[in-house]
Amino acid sequence: MNIRKTVARVAGVGAVATAALGLFSTGAANADTFVALPGGTITKTLSDGTVVTITMTGESANINPSLGDTPLHRNAWVTAQAAVSISGNNSDVGGKIYPGYVVGCQVAIDGANANGGPTVGASWDNSGNVTPQAGVNGGGNLTLGPGQATSFYVLDIEKPDDYGQESHKTYNKFSGSNGSVTWSDETIGLNGCGGYAQARSFVNVEVETPNVITWITLWGQPFSIG
Repeated sequence: MNIRKTVARVAGVGAVATAALGLFSTGAANADTFVALPGGTITKTLSDGTVVTITMTGESANINPSLGDTPLHRNAWVTAQAAVSISGNNSDVGGKIYPGYVVGCQVAIDGANANGGPTVGASWDNSGNVTPQAGVNGGGNLTLGPGQATSFYVLDIEKPDDYGQESHKTYNKFSGSNGSVTWSDETIGLNGCGGYAQARSFVNVEVETPNVITWITLWGQPFSIG
């Protein structure tokens, strides 16, 4: 069995999720499949003239379609980097970056046109922008049946709250005009899905200027996880 543990740290304007990797199985029945993904970019001009650009690069997935020799269980390890730049008016306002994935069992994961949308954790509007909800998962160990989809964030950053107590954040907050997040070999573990399964990355960015508060979402390309 592959064992991977992810720890997120904040340094400067970026957060890095690193992984301690277990040994891969070398048997043909458990061979992993590497999928290079194109990432993407999106630019949005806010009503007050602030310009926000989100870019995702280095995106990939390493897929084990039948971990534990059962078709109801698949595993994937996903990697990418997301960067945000702000220009135009109010270019130094900073923001928050929430990277995550939507995973579906026998349901098309194609942004605003996803059949039924995620069952928990997020909803998207007709423009494909994700709105997080209180029930969003903080990790990629999921159980889904046919026709279900859900979402989770890849970051789990430990920070003290206002009272010095430990708190966990699913975003990286940056100041100024640039921020970034990198995640490496983050686990997607799916149980209970007897049919085909898909996943798709997304990067939510929250920007607050003196005049506007907005969410912008960049979607990655859907990919099969078996």
